[in-house]
Amino acid sequence: MTTINLSGVIPPITTPFDEKGEIKYESIKTQVDWLVDSGVSGIAVGGSTGEGQALEADEFKQLIDTALEAAAGRIDVIAGIISDSTRESVKRGNMIQGSGVVALQVTPVHYVFKPTDDATVEHFRTLTTETDMPVIIYNVVPWNYLSPELLCRVMREVPGVIGVKQSAGDMKLFADLMISAKQEDLIFSAVDGLLYASYCLGARGSIAAILSAAPRPSVQLWNAVQAGDHETALNLHEKLLVLWNAIWGDNLPATTKYSQTLQGIPAGLPRQPMTMPDEDQQTLIRDALVGLSLI
Repeated sequence: MTTINLSGVIPPITTPFDEKGEIKYESIKTQVDWLVDSGVSGIAVGGSTGEGQALEADEFKQLIDTALEAAAGRIDVIAGIISDSTRESVKRGNMIQGSGVVALQVTPVHYVFKPTDDATVEHFRTLTTETDMPVIIYNVVPWNYLSPELLCRVMREVPGVIGVKQSAGDMKLFADLMISAKQEDLIFSAVDGLLYASYCLGARGSIAAILSAAPRPSVQLWNAVQAGDHETALNLHEKLLVLWNAIWGDNLPATTKYSQTLQGIPAGLPRQPMTMPDEDQQTLIRDALVGLSLI
């Protein structure tokens, strides 16, 4: 398994659906080109923002292939796997083995029955062994949210698990993970409203919905922190926080798409049963993008 050196701003791309819920694959390249032009270092495909839980296996593969073709080697591509079983996770990983994807971003199983800690370790061991692909744990499932201790245990006991995408808004848990993880562990923040603080705590970068809604200022925020320009970083944080407060909700993929649409990206519609934001939320999003000078 090759060494992966991911870092920086890695937006989870949206999946454009039409009115019938079919994927508009032809729209992917426009979005990827826009993200590349904004200075991102990679993209994640088929994650929560990409409605990965709603994708069928064949759609997942075609979406990954389309994104890789659009990226054309300019940036890294991570494949998101959102599955309720080890078997299905392995199946999806094997479908894209050798495709050019640099890593898998994988949720713990998320049905109502929570595995034991030992079973969770074995889940990721089986996945990395059978796919021979590096894995980033996507720690987002509320009723199977892995503790910093368990995350570090998985990374220590399963060499193929190279890092964590730490979601949810609890900065104490993020800080605990940062002081528990080893320097070589790739810890990415998905605490969208506090990416500035995450970077200051030593995050390797971010994989978060707000990056797809406003990629250019998100890259500027990352660059400002790396340069030690905290005045610029704080200003960007405050403006991005307004956008995050506008897009956050159970329809986050849809609000991210609306943000992209306002910026000229053919993001399409969410897949049923998710709906687009109502007029009040649209106004909040539009005002936040104006505040960022994006529209």
